[in-house]
Amino acid sequence: MATSSVNESATLLALLQLRPNRMSWPEIATEVALRGSATALWDEIYPATLEGMSSAEDTARHDAAATWAQWAASDFDVITVLDDSYPVALKAIHQMPPMLFTRGELRPVETAVSVVGSRDSSTEGTKIAANVARGLAERGIAVLSGLATGIDTAAHRAALDAGGRPIGVIGTGILRTYPAANKALHTEVAAAGALVSQFLPDAPPQKHSFPMRNATMSGLGVASVVVEAGEHSGARIQARVAVEHGRPVILTDLVVSRTQWGRALQDRPGVFVATSTAEVMRVVDRIVELIAEPALPVL
Repeated sequence: MATSSVNESATLLALLQLRPNRMSWPEIATEVALRGSATALWDEIYPATLEGMSSAEDTARHDAAATWAQWAASDFDVITVLDDSYPVALKAIHQMPPMLFTRGELRPVETAVSVVGSRDSSTEGTKIAANVARGLAERGIAVLSGLATGIDTAAHRAALDAGGRPIGVIGTGILRTYPAANKALHTEVAAAGALVSQFLPDAPPQKHSFPMRNATMSGLGVASVVVEAGEHSGARIQARVAVEHGRPVILTDLVVSRTQWGRALQDRPGVFVATSTAEVMRVVDRIVELIAEPALPVL
C-alpha cells in the first residue's frame, strides 16, 4: 500500500516524464530516495521564480496528477521509492526502479530466489526448474521468475502446484501479457503471490526492457539460479548483474558445460556450480542461513 502523498507521487511521475538534465529513471529514483521527497528534488531543479513555473513544467505536473488519479482507480497498485511498502532489497542496487506496478502482494521484506533460464528449454532443464521451485516452496522461499515460456513457466507452475509464493517480474507494462499464452498464468501468479512491472502500465515488450527486468529480479532476490541458458540469453544478463549486486549466483552444470559465459563466470566470487537439484538446494540453504545469522558486534 502506498504511504506517500498523492502530490509527492505525482511530482515523482512528472520528474520521470521530464527527465531533467537527462537523468535516467534510476538516477531520479536515487535522488528522490536520498531526499525522502520528490518535491524537494523538483524545487532544486525548478526553483520558484517571480514568473512561476514554465508552461512545460506546469503541464507536466498537471498531467502527472491526472495520470495518478487514473492509476488510483485501476485494478493494480503503484508503489514508489517513497513508500514504506517499497522492497527494501531493491534500494541496494543502482538500477533501482522509481516505481513498481503490482497485482497481488509484494512485500517490503521477503526471502526470494530467482529461477531463470532459456525460453526454449529442454526436458531436462524444465524438470530441474520445477524441482528447484518446489524445493524453494517447501522452504517458504518465494520463487522469482520472469513469466516467459520455458524455464520461467516451469518454475512458476511448480511453485503454484506446491502451494508456494510465486513472484512474476515482467518486461512489459502491468496491463500487457507477454507471451499471450501465459495470460492465465499471470492471473494465477498475482493471486498466489505478486505480479510486478517497473514499466508504465501499457508499455509493450521492447528489447531493452528485459535486461532491466532481469536487474530488478536480481535485486529482489537473495540469489539467482540459472537452470539452462544460451550464449545470448537474458539469464546470462541476470547472472552478470547479480554478481555486480553481490548476490550469489547458482549455475547448473547444464549452463557451464554448454556456454562460454557460464565457464567464464564459474570462478567469480559468489558463483556456485551445482550438478544436481539437491546441490542447488544445499547452496540455497546455506545462503539463507548466512542471511539469518546475526551480524558480529562492532568492537
